Amino acid sequence: MNIQLIQGEFSSQDALELITQLIHIKIKYHENKIATNSNEEDIKYRESKIKRLQKELFDFRSSIRREEPGLRLDAIITIEHS
Repeated sequence: MNIQLIQGEFSSQDALELITQLIHIKIKYHENKIATNSNEEDIKYRESKIKRLQKELFDFRSSIRREEPGLRLDAIITIEHS
């Protein structure tokens, strides 16, 4: 099953806002899991995911300042049974 989460052309500002909000939601998800989990290994794993997301957001912000004003975004969530 696929969910088409994002598809279309966006201004740089709108793309930045949309991606920023999505990443912040994912970071908040990991922070909530850290707050309710006492497993040190899981906490370290989630902290590394948060740092990676923060770096990717920083890199994205830096790159769109140098790019053309319009951006095409396409995000599909693929759901598979494991």
